[in-house]
Amino acid sequence: MARDNDDDDDRGALTDASPNPNWFLRARLKTRQLLLLIALDDERNIHRAAEVLCMTQPAASKQLKDLEDMLDVKLFERHPRGMEPTLYGETMIRHARMALTSLSAAHDDIVALKHGLSGQVEVGVIMTPAMGLLPRAISRIKLQAPKLRIGVHMESSKVLLDMLQRGKLDFMIGRIVEEEGATGLHYEELTVEPACAVARVGHPLLKADNLKLADLADQPWILPPPGSVLRHRWEVMFRRAALEPPGNAVDTTALLLITALLQQTDSLHVMPVEVARYYASLNVLAILPIELPCHMDAFGIITREGHLMSPGARQLLHEVRLAARDLY
Repeated sequence: MARDNDDDDDRGALTDASPNPNWFLRARLKTRQLLLLIALDDERNIHRAAEVLCMTQPAASKQLKDLEDMLDVKLFERHPRGMEPTLYGETMIRHARMALTSLSAAHDDIVALKHGLSGQVEVGVIMTPAMGLLPRAISRIKLQAPKLRIGVHMESSKVLLDMLQRGKLDFMIGRIVEEEGATGLHYEELTVEPACAVARVGHPLLKADNLKLADLADQPWILPPPGSVLRHRWEVMFRRAALEPPGNAVDTTALLLITALLQQTDSLHVMPVEVARYYASLNVLAILPIELPCHMDAFGIITREGHLMSPGARQLLHEVRLAARDLY
């Protein structure tokens, strides 16, 4: 009888207004009940959900009732044509899926560690850190874990943020483009991103003495499209110098087309300094001898708060931080 009284105390405590992070321990929440919640959400029928879990319908009904009694709320509305989760039910279903996904990932992590660091890591990156930072981090981790598979997605920050929030990336290196879209994310700033003007190797302006912004105002340009951040900063740069932004321009972000146009014309292009240095090292283009008062916003490492990364993802992130310390 004392055991029954303890059970009543446990259940009654769940209705207390004060938060209790260990309620599921005192309530003896079973993994089977989490699986039942998911099956009910998928099937919307107690009989079919029980069949999926190889249970009898009475046993499934009892487990659901026990869970509802634990929480002191109704998790599903019973209708003639099936069952519909309540707001409480939707909340528990969401967390049940997260808990079971996390347990599954824990097993994968253990297997990966037993066989040497392996598995799959998905990382998103914008162009500048894709030129130097991420390759350096990948080369380092591949020395330690050659079996680790790394998927790299190079897109705009907006696209990457959407992928990150939908769980398609372990982490990304980019920018928080809109504050309202930063909910549930953690941002770790790495560096600002200055821009420079580039041209083909042998361009006449490369030999100019004391090159000024006014000398670039009447040149043809290859530019990011109107509405992009870098295009806006480029236009503002000229206007602040009391100059009209050049009107002779080709709008594109395709690097293959940009490099081809630079090599075949006397056009100029504006790009992040780190990217320009990479292409200059390959003798594909040259950086003009002028420091532009133009830069992009800082970028950094962005992760999802509360997301448990795999060992491989954590190690790659560690190498990114070490490489950033060396570079920036």
